[in-house]
Amino acid sequence: MATKRPKTSPKKGLADPRKAAIDAALALAARRDWGNVTLADIARGAKLSLSQLSQMFECREDIVVAYERRVDADVLASYSGSGSERDQVFDILMERFERLNADRAAVLSILKASCTDPKQLVIGMPNVARSMAWMLEACGVETQGWRGALRVAGVTGVYAWTLRSWRDDDTRDMAKTMATLDRALGRMEQVANTLSL
Repeated sequence: MATKRPKTSPKKGLADPRKAAIDAALALAARRDWGNVTLADIARGAKLSLSQLSQMFECREDIVVAYERRVDADVLASYSGSGSERDQVFDILMERFERLNADRAAVLSILKASCTDPKQLVIGMPNVARSMAWMLEACGVETQGWRGALRVAGVTGVYAWTLRSWRDDDTRDMAKTMATLDRALGRMEQVANTLSL
């Protein structure tokens, strides 16, 4: 008489394969030039087949975007700002830079590779703008309509400019990054006042 095999339920605590892929990509980028990291490398690092990886991401840039979404979610979950609109935007962008510090080596590797490939900069900017729209929403800043679009564009420019300073900032308190961000927000505020935004 055949014995019935017990039903097995999915094991709890198994890693999310998307998370595993992002983590593997970050680990590889932290150790070597992102430009030399292949999708096959990422699949191996995440203990996934290339076929599995292909069903989750279309390309390496998709994995970077997924990482950016993770950063968005982390910042939005932890942010509880107050004060003036400018103070809130300053605080949430600094919180974002602090979050990037957790993956600093990997982010720097990805940025370096992007800077040598203008196509990736063009592709990446809309994703950065979407992230900035979420940051502004968290600060209670209107992002709809043409005025909202200009605000998002302005903060995207501020963030991209400050990112260059963060990249070279070796101070423990990110003093250089804070100074650059403060100046850039000041210039954006002047333009906004001139345009009555």
